[in-house]
Amino acid sequence: MDTKKTIRKLFFTITGLAAGTGILILLISAIGEKKKGQCTDYKITIKSLHDTRFIDNKDVFKLISAATRGAVRGQAISAIDTRKLEDMLENSVWIKDAQLYFDNKNVLHVSVTEREPLARVFTTAGNSFYIDSSVKKMPLSEKASARVPVFTGFPDKKVWNANDSLLLGDVKTVAKFISVDSFWSAQVSAIDITAEKNFEITPVIGNNILRIGDAENLEQKFHRLFLFYNRVLSKSGFDKYKVIDAQYDGQIVAIRKGEKINSVDTAKLKLNVQKLIKQSLEVQNDTMVTARNVVTAINTLNPAERGIMNEQEENNAKASSPNPLKLSVKKNPSAKKPIEKQKPVVRKEPKAVMEKKSNKQ
Repeated sequence: MDTKKTIRKLFFTITGLAAGTGILILLISAIGEKKKGQCTDYKITIKSLHDTRFIDNKDVFKLISAATRGAVRGQAISAIDTRKLEDMLENSVWIKDAQLYFDNKNVLHVSVTEREPLARVFTTAGNSFYIDSSVKKMPLSEKASARVPVFTGFPDKKVWNANDSLLLGDVKTVAKFISVDSFWSAQVSAIDITAEKNFEITPVIGNNILRIGDAENLEQKFHRLFLFYNRVLSKSGFDKYKVIDAQYDGQIVAIRKGEKINSVDTAKLKLNVQKLIKQSLEVQNDTMVTARNVVTAINTLNPAERGIMNEQEENNAKASSPNPLKLSVKKNPSAKKPIEKQKPVVRKEPKAVMEKKSNKQ
């Protein structure tokens, strides 16, 4: 029995090897015949995340025909190196990825993924270019323009050094944050790069400057700015302050129009604005606060400290919805709770004191 089983297994093994060898021979023969054939046609597909196209089928075909030195149709398939063509297409400033292959009808398929501009950058000399998510520098196109965040003040150099590359990485970080936020993508008009490599935003609404410093902790900085917009500027007006600075951790520093920017003025304004935000952060280390905390902080300041609401606006703010929209809160369990001030106890004295009657007659 064992001998028969062994012979049977050996038979099937030999048969399987023969079948596999036959299939392999057929494949090699088919590939050989295919390489002898000619390209019957081509099909170009361009993938893009947006409707705006910076390259079209004609641009791609020009690159391919230049590399193949002639018309694509009718050329021998063996003369078309698809891997080499892929590398050539990916060297184009507007092409991120390329895939080429022949189907069983000898049709050349060209699938191209277009680079997507993330920001438009203006140099100090007035030159302009785009960058994508991989910080690839791209020229402007005559075919279309991209609606992306605009940055000004980038150093104008023919050769970038390491610091320039880092700065361009910060530009990408800021642009990416703004692009995915519906509020700020609509509110930001332009972002200027200062000599200290910090960022200053010119808003669409309001004649002021929003300072965010470097590209670190953008979520917290823009969150503080949003709270200031929602709870202060919506009451006082968007043109009351010429500078709104959110780059310092846990606070907003605002400078009114007509006031000088110096240490004394800044210290005074911190009483008006820093308390507004900081009092709501006494039980927290980060800046993710609730709208309720901000309203409470506003109501605890006296009118002299607040400096941002008149009496009518103050009453309107107190009479607003008792359940404002809550934002995410992460309380620090180890943080100490603020000490509540105890009200002084006032003893009430009787208006008149009756003399006690004596028992003595």
